[in-house]
Amino acid sequence: VSGPVKVTGIELLKAGKDYFLRTTSADGVVGVCKTKDIEHYIPILEHRVIPAYLGRDARELELLVDQVYTKNYKLAGQAFWCPVAYVEQSLFDLLGRTAKKPVGELLGGVVRTEIRIYLSGSGRETTAEEEVDVYVKAAQLSGAKAAKFKIGGRMSRNLDTYPGRTETMMKLARKRFGDSFILYADANGSYNAEKAIEVGRMLESLDVKFFEEPCPWEELSETKKVADALRMPVAGGEQDASTWRFKWMVENGVVQIVQPDLNYNGGFIRALRVARIAAKQNIPITPHNTQTGASSVNILQFASAVKNI
Repeated sequence: VSGPVKVTGIELLKAGKDYFLRTTSADGVVGVCKTKDIEHYIPILEHRVIPAYLGRDARELELLVDQVYTKNYKLAGQAFWCPVAYVEQSLFDLLGRTAKKPVGELLGGVVRTEIRIYLSGSGRETTAEEEVDVYVKAAQLSGAKAAKFKIGGRMSRNLDTYPGRTETMMKLARKRFGDSFILYADANGSYNAEKAIEVGRMLESLDVKFFEEPCPWEELSETKKVADALRMPVAGGEQDASTWRFKWMVENGVVQIVQPDLNYNGGFIRALRVARIAAKQNIPITPHNTQTGASSVNILQFASAVKNI
């Protein structure tokens, strides 16, 4: 785009239970994205984030993301970075419409048009048998060749949803899916290091391919103990919103698969920075994203442009 793309409007819209962030340029071009949990962060969006972008040139989006952080660094965390992400994603849509290019091109160029997916997103309210059945049916419907199971009790101090659920579920999953199907496990911070290593060795015996968030996400030293003890890669990063922390994690072997969230970490630009950090250590990035439907376009655009995804 040869001339400035001046941001003249940023609006939060609501339709039923859904919220959308709409941006408008002086040329009348409109960008939009669907948000997640923004209703909890509206004062930060309206008072701290939106004013930093109004009247500015959207072509300077990377600079704007950094500037809004330096002006509000004491607020840094998911409640701050989600509003930043939604403004950024909406402005990428606006820029793409202005330049008549897909967002993947604006992120550095499209390197793929297809990507493998894994099933995720069920829960812990089911029995082990019910949960496996959910995934078996979903794999049949979707054709997916991999699935990630929720294990433990979520930040539960070593407690399972009920005794024996995790081991029963994972063994049954391997039996029903067979040896060729890829299994992953996500503990959502359920264990201390000692328990996570015990569970991890059980998962290794079932050829589970990665172990996500074995320990509470802030406890990097505990997570590193797990990573050091297991052959299986440890994944993590969905809760993090510090580029420095990501760098420290990958350089010190805390995780072998990096999972920044496209919303919680502040959007595409900051997730790309994490991808570059991971690439320098020759490790992959598997972005975290719980949004489905129209919002899944974000992770597809991002995936189209990132080599080590």
